Amino acid sequence: MKKAIKLVMTFIFLATTGCALVHRKDIPEAASTPQAAETTAPATETNSMPATESTTLKKSIVDRDVKKNQEDTELKKRVVILPFIDKQSVRDLTILKNSRDAFMDSLNATNELIAIDSGVLKLDLNKYIKDNMYDLKAIAKDSHNAGISSILEGRIIDIRFKDENLISVDNSSSLKSRKVAFEIVVQARMFNVRSEQELFNTVKTVSITEDNSKIPENISSENFFNRNPELTELLIKDAFSDFNAKLVDSLKFIVWEGRIAALQGEKIYLNVGQISGVQMGDILKVVDDANEIYDTELGYHVGKVAGRVKGTLEVVGYFGQDGAISVIHSGAGFKENDRVELYQ
Repeated sequence: MKKAIKLVMTFIFLATTGCALVHRKDIPEAASTPQAAETTAPATETNSMPATESTTLKKSIVDRDVKKNQEDTELKKRVVILPFIDKQSVRDLTILKNSRDAFMDSLNATNELIAIDSGVLKLDLNKYIKDNMYDLKAIAKDSHNAGISSILEGRIIDIRFKDENLISVDNSSSLKSRKVAFEIVVQARMFNVRSEQELFNTVKTVSITEDNSKIPENISSENFFNRNPELTELLIKDAFSDFNAKLVDSLKFIVWEGRIAALQGEKIYLNVGQISGVQMGDILKVVDDANEIYDTELGYHVGKVAGRVKGTLEVVGYFGQDGAISVIHSGAGFKENDRVELYQ
């Protein structure tokens, strides 16, 4: 999928092969009413170049009612967002972390799921990386008791000039320039923890052009993006935000679930609460984990079948950031890490 995004930029050409960049990306108008203001930035000047033309900056502010989101009644599935991987291993780790955090924020802003940090897995994720990719099936298998629905990997495959292969790069200090045209290739993969099956796997190529700005013709993309880390981060953030709608759709095919966190007397504490969409009076069923069926004649695993229903719980309160307090409604034999689902 290709996308064109208008960038308003001021470039300062230096008498070397490098260049510096000041950039600004238009923010799309949100559903809520933004407060807008326009500010005119003065022209900048260098000793070797004439002053650039003034640039109009547009400011947009959007408020999100967090309290309203927490009171939403729709059940939300928990998705762990793993640290981003750079296929070429040349991006700064801070850029990758900031981009991953922004991606989590954008997913949570959809109010359709809960994106959480990979720290909840309590796993050494470096052990699961092979050929610059996570072994998502192995991570899912080792995360059955983490109380999450899915795990998601984000990879930066390439960031380059769109016409990279058509340009002859030399080391001269030429001030010849060309139009701004960037291309970023990213990938998102998501696995369901319970089934250990892939839910989503898409490679996205995003093209960004700006006809009114130019960059030196003789600079390589690697050199350019190394000198402009803020632009690199902005491009990564923008590319991954385009995955949101399809990721949300992919989660509709799996069952919402939580876990029993602790049992104390008559009270049973759950790791899902009001933020996850659990409401006072909800009846949740407690089920064993799925059973693996093995065909002894053929000698392989046929698949998993749903676990036995142990009984039901009634939600009577909340605790902590996103936990619920319940009491036994029916059944017995409940224990920590038992799975809970909405009773229908």
